[in-house]
Amino acid sequence: MSIATLAPYDFPSSDALENYKGKQLLYINWEQHRMFSRPFVLALPPETPFGLIIDQYITDCYRVHPDFARIDWPTVVWQNGPTVFTPDPAKSLRDNGIGHKDLIRFTTPGLNGLGGSGY
Repeated sequence: MSIATLAPYDFPSSDALENYKGKQLLYINWEQHRMFSRPFVLALPPETPFGLIIDQYITDCYRVHPDFARIDWPTVVWQNGPTVFTPDPAKSLRDNGIGHKDLIRFTTPGLNGLGGSGY
């Protein structure tokens, strides 16, 4: 993407992939669960298996929510940004097509926050 500026602008991005020592940023958001006001951001190697994202990182981030224990994982709808996809738990972030600073969104059918409030 190019941006028109009034004067030369030569400042490299401070959050470029090469600045994370072999890790990439991954944003994770549980849709319709606003108890968590923003997506969580993780710095993980691109070789991280997606199954570990669910079993460890998503669990660590969201387990305090009362809906978490009721998630029916096979019915979860996954999105990478706006695109629906089916992650392979055995494959890495890279092999699942997940890149630096991607936003992984997950929706849990039938669970819409506390009392259906989206919270």
